[in-house]
Amino acid sequence: MAGGSRLRAWGVTLGGLMAFLVVLTACAGPYQYYEGTGIHDAMAAEVAGVWENVEGTRVVLRKDGTALLEKLDGQDFDFEDGWRLSGTGTWQLTDDHGGQVVRLTLTARTRVERRSPATATDTSTPEPPSIYAWSFYVDRDQHDELKLFFFYGDPDIGNAYVMTRETGS
Repeated sequence: MAGGSRLRAWGVTLGGLMAFLVVLTACAGPYQYYEGTGIHDAMAAEVAGVWENVEGTRVVLRKDGTALLEKLDGQDFDFEDGWRLSGTGTWQLTDDHGGQVVRLTLTARTRVERRSPATATDTSTPEPPSIYAWSFYVDRDQHDELKLFFFYGDPDIGNAYVMTRETGS
């Protein structure tokens, strides 16, 4: 009988461990372990230019490493705060083991907008940052054209904020 109790105790312990691991891995969203696009061939001159997205965001990456930002939303969970920043800053193209990344830093905020009027009246919304940094993954579309993106919101959903070359630039 003692062997059966011991076996049951091991079963309960193993079951508890399995339940813990299930809960732990359930929080690992699509981009929490994202290692990059694998792109290593983009040149800074190719990245420089005007970028836009469907929400009216516009980013100018100048060849001298300076940047102009218009209505750029926050990355990751900061997106949920609803602010959109405009101003000037700097950028650089880096090459990590998983692929290239454009590091964009807002150094002088000139304007703050809100995505929705409801957010603007919410007193619990944190003050938008006066400086901010984004990391855009560098990727190529089916036509071998560059696109830049970062993830936003709940990591379990994996929403991507995609910037494409401005039409006509």
